[in-house]
Amino acid sequence: MARIEADLEDLTARARIRDAAMRRFGECGFEGATIRGIAEAAGVSSGLVRHHFGSKQALREACDAYLVKEIRRMNDEARVDSTPTVANPVGTALAKLGPYQRYLARALAEGWAAPLFDEMVRMSEEWLEEADKARPDPPFAGRKARATVGTAMGLAVPILHQHISRGLGVDLATPQGAHLLAVTLLDIYSHPMLTPEAAASMRDALEKLRDSTSPSPS
Repeated sequence: MARIEADLEDLTARARIRDAAMRRFGECGFEGATIRGIAEAAGVSSGLVRHHFGSKQALREACDAYLVKEIRRMNDEARVDSTPTVANPVGTALAKLGPYQRYLARALAEGWAAPLFDEMVRMSEEWLEEADKARPDPPFAGRKARATVGTAMGLAVPILHQHISRGLGVDLATPQGAHLLAVTLLDIYSHPMLTPEAAASMRDALEKLRDSTSPSPS
């Protein structure tokens, strides 16, 4: 399994176990994966897995913590230079997350990896804080709500990799696919489907529906 970044941790048996665990959790789910199977995939003994992590739950938490660290690193790099000059940032992110797509998909679909999702929401809030400063109208929803839903929508890209590739007619893992995805995302984010007036009208209608269906005070 390819690794996101090469550092001292990645040269150790602990890192091999972590990578093997991500692969097995992605393939079998948390309940289906076993310490023995993870140990075999990592080329170590079951005892060494327990020595480093103690339990399967602690091992899964270590996998989440590693991804949190790496995604935070990617986010910080993007915040430093948000205008691509050397490489397509969308392609870079897809390449780095590629080895962990199945883990992410399984973890999020099965309801675990909460620390990972929550950290991504926090990062989204940081981006929105900056974007809101230039926004001419007040948001309909709070920043945390927008960050939460936006994070979920963004995670659909690596999770639905195969479906999106089929729909675009090109594999997202290729430079051509990454370019088309980046351009498409730019178009979506820069050209809203609704005018401010239409959105305000729909918001007012939703508020009236909520008020009309709210229970009357006793």
